[in-house]
Amino acid sequence: MTDLAKLPVTVITGFLGSGKTTLISQLMQNPGGKRLAVVVNEFGDVGVDGDILKSCAIPDCPAENIMELANGCICCTVADDFIPTIEALMALDPRPDHILIETSGLALPKPLLKAFDWPDIRSKITVDGVIALADAEAVAAGRFAPDVAAVDAQRAADESIDHETPLSEVFEDQISCADIILLTKPDLAGPEGVAKAKEIIAAEAPRPLPVVEVAEGVVDPRVILGLEAAAEDDMDARPSHHDAPHDHDHEDFDSIVVDIPELSDPADLVRAVETLANDHNILRVKGYAAVTGKPIRLLVQAVGARVRHQYDRPWQPDEARRGRLVVIAEHDDIKRATIEAVLGVHAPEPAE
Repeated sequence: MTDLAKLPVTVITGFLGSGKTTLISQLMQNPGGKRLAVVVNEFGDVGVDGDILKSCAIPDCPAENIMELANGCICCTVADDFIPTIEALMALDPRPDHILIETSGLALPKPLLKAFDWPDIRSKITVDGVIALADAEAVAAGRFAPDVAAVDAQRAADESIDHETPLSEVFEDQISCADIILLTKPDLAGPEGVAKAKEIIAAEAPRPLPVVEVAEGVVDPRVILGLEAAAEDDMDARPSHHDAPHDHDHEDFDSIVVDIPELSDPADLVRAVETLANDHNILRVKGYAAVTGKPIRLLVQAVGARVRHQYDRPWQPDEARRGRLVVIAEHDDIKRATIEAVLGVHAPEPAE
């Protein structure tokens, strides 16, 4: 790449827990000969995704090429956060061949594309493509998109009913902005679920889009890198629910960070997270826990009631053995006292 060539950037979007971090980890391990840099935009200040990716660092994507932006949407903090981060990555020696941006699971990708029109960087970078990940099992179950046929039938019966939700709008915006869809976790959905998910995606997409099934993030980098979409110049073909001026906020969703006590059995935490999903509408839980007698930290990632956990690395000598979880849900469902009670966090005794 010459210094005059625009640096390609791939925006990787997708709903909560759709597999974005897993995909990027695989790309870092198999970059197709490209030197990569990564920007991770987390929702909440516990850097779970960035930590995972840094543990996967290799010479073609070293740890210093991985930058985190927490607590906020990068498209809403362009001057303060996004531009300096991109400029810092472009100043690396050697310069990266390609930048990957992992958006938060609640991000609307189109406003982010508008950030690439910023004068300081427009002549230096281009959006090579927008990759949207969709969890096949969740989409087939209608959890992240409306049942198109059912909604149409209900609307025909009662035009006064608004069946759209913040969750479905996020999903639809991500699909509408994409150049290619990666349908993740097809093994959990099964053939019928995959077919149903593809039907829903086709109904939501504003134009025909390629849909590729991907398990555990494994995909040939040639399929998703080098698309040369120049998406920043193709905004009209990417309709959004939030195209009106100043119509971009995150007030529909909220997150809290909960410190949890040391666990005697990880199964207790799994049951608590399942309760949060099933009884209290919690969408996403991710973070770390300490387990009694274990010198290794427990990584916890949950999408709804589907909980995955594994030991990821030893606790550092100067590191407090405490658990911290980011809990994400729609704004009205974030009730700290209830969430802490389910997770076994006891309120401090009142002072006498």
